[in-house]
Amino acid sequence: MPAPNAITPEKLSRLVGTAHCPRILDLRDSPDRVIPGAVTGSPPGGPAAGSTVVVVDDDGGTGATAAAAVLRSDGVDAEILGGGHAAWLAARLPTVSPAHLPPRHADGRTWWVTRSRPKVDRIACPWLIRRFVDPDARFLFVPPPEVLAVAEREQAEPFDIADPRVFWSHRGDRCTFDIMVEAFGLADHAPLTRLAAIVRGADTDRLDIAPEAAGLLAISLGLSRSHGDDHAQLDAGMLVYDALYRWARDAHGERHDWSSHQPGRARVPA
Repeated sequence: MPAPNAITPEKLSRLVGTAHCPRILDLRDSPDRVIPGAVTGSPPGGPAAGSTVVVVDDDGGTGATAAAAVLRSDGVDAEILGGGHAAWLAARLPTVSPAHLPPRHADGRTWWVTRSRPKVDRIACPWLIRRFVDPDARFLFVPPPEVLAVAEREQAEPFDIADPRVFWSHRGDRCTFDIMVEAFGLADHAPLTRLAAIVRGADTDRLDIAPEAAGLLAISLGLSRSHGDDHAQLDAGMLVYDALYRWARDAHGERHDWSSHQPGRARVPA
């Protein structure tokens, strides 16, 4: 049974990658691996009153306990991760490498820039970043010829653009989403590898890779034509990828037809 104001690694792992995940604050100094979505250090202004936060240190000791207590005194619903990062690792739960994470701006957020009028990769990648890397990441959508100039002017990380100077782009038969899953150290997380195959198929016109790729392409093209504003389309697309991730994590083996969810019929006596 977890201690008061503590959450177990297993329970937190069910929230990671979903829209309902609490803010995760990692107190450790320059860690080489973090829990997906965790932010290291203190964000500017601190968590807002009424928000939900999980504080992580090495072992769930005094450092995390004290920080969570201070946050609760400010009206933040704060818990510690029971056993700290060591317990998370012992449970063999996924972690993220921040090695390729761009520097944070003064607002505490990473900034990213890509081509306007997104379809597949340019919605999938922001979803991955916000759910597993930086929940507050800012995304700029600009005309294709302006991506690199805006990246330099705003110190934003360019992605999904065909230029040899851009790290986050297609490589061979892999799309940008594939590159991000690998570079952030998430290639061993089975739900994301299932999702990556779907994104790759939809984004590279190889619909045979995964049966779901054709559906994702159809939805993506429909969203693009339903929204004139790229940020409104991103908001709508986040829901699509949230659903696909939950399918890939919890329901990929489930089947459905007319009879699969019908209540059983009572046997009529002869």
